[in-house]
Amino acid sequence: MQPVVTSCRVTGRRKSMSEGEPDDVGGIDSDVLERIGRRLRGSSRFLSVEYRPVYAPNAVIAEFDVGYFPAAVDRAYLRIRWFQTDDFNVHYSEQYRDGTIWECRWDRHPNEHNDRAHFHPPPDASTPGADRQFDRDWRAVLSHVLSTLDERIQSFWE
Repeated sequence: MQPVVTSCRVTGRRKSMSEGEPDDVGGIDSDVLERIGRRLRGSSRFLSVEYRPVYAPNAVIAEFDVGYFPAAVDRAYLRIRWFQTDDFNVHYSEQYRDGTIWECRWDRHPNEHNDRAHFHPPPDASTPGADRQFDRDWRAVLSHVLSTLDERIQSFWE
C-alpha cells in the first residue's frame, strides 16, 4: 500500500462545540454534509465514512485507513460539521497505541478566543488557535484540509 501525500495545518477558534453548537452558526447543513460524505467515500484514504451516525448526529465521521500510518497509530479520523451559515468545524485526530493523541482543528464560528476563522494547532488543538481565512466553499475547505493531512501522513515516511 502506498502512502497518500498529506499534511496538517489547522486554523480555528473553538467554543466547546463538542458539547453543543456555538451561538450564531445556524443549523447543520445536511445537504453539504451529505456531499462531503459522498466526496470522502470516493477517497482511498478512508476505510469508512459515516454520515450523521448515532454517536455524532451532526457530523460526518471519516476513519482513515491506518495502513497509511506507522504501526504505532491505532486510529486516525476526521469529524466534520458544516452549518447553514457556512461556519464549520473539522477535527482531525490520531490516536496512538500508547494512549497519546495528536490532533488539530480547523474552525469557522463565533467564539471568544480567536477571530471567527481559525486553526487549533497540533499536537493538542490548543485554544486559542491561530487566526486564518478560509474559502466560503466547502470543497475548497475540504481540499485544504485533505492536502494538509496528506503532507502529515507523507512526513511519516520521509
